[in-house]
Amino acid sequence: MTETGRRERKKAATRQALADAALELFLERGYDAVGVREIAEVADVSVATLFKHFPDGKETLVFDQDADRETALVTAVRERLAGQSIPQALRQLLRDERSHRARTDPRLAEFVRLIDTTPALREYFRRMWLRHENALAAAIAADTGLPEDDAGCHALAHFALEAVALVRGRDDAEPALDQIFTLLDIGWTGTMRESTRRDRT
Repeated sequence: MTETGRRERKKAATRQALADAALELFLERGYDAVGVREIAEVADVSVATLFKHFPDGKETLVFDQDADRETALVTAVRERLAGQSIPQALRQLLRDERSHRARTDPRLAEFVRLIDTTPALREYFRRMWLRHENALAAAIAADTGLPEDDAGCHALAHFALEAVALVRGRDDAEPALDQIFTLLDIGWTGTMRESTRRDRT
């Protein structure tokens, strides 16, 4: 492994250790009761190192995979299978993510409850989701050749992401998501068909 590779691996490990320490403390004692100095101590790094990895504040320690999620959303649009619609590709991504988290994250319910019961985290989550929505809408527009401010692209991005919140806490979350994305797929396909028809006339 090259020296650059070692440095990147060490940075990733430090970042993960900080995020893990923060989440453990937040779940045990509550978000507002834990300070960044304590998180740094548990992760065995300095406060300066913590802010080097998470410069935008304590909230980002909870959402350490923010950038990865946005990348996954955009990739789902750009690299979807031939014949697969954008809503179908996004539904598949959400299905895979939810399945993976259910298998690998035994504290998922506690994590969701932490966000739901902490105003600062709820607000950060809302802002983060809006950033994802804008990035997803831009990817949809680029893929379909529509203007970046196209209302349909933004509507699809908004409701695809909002679907997760709509089914939270439901016993039938997966069937409910299927129903929502079927509705989105029908609407999106019809909109694209109508747009193509107008372009030809």
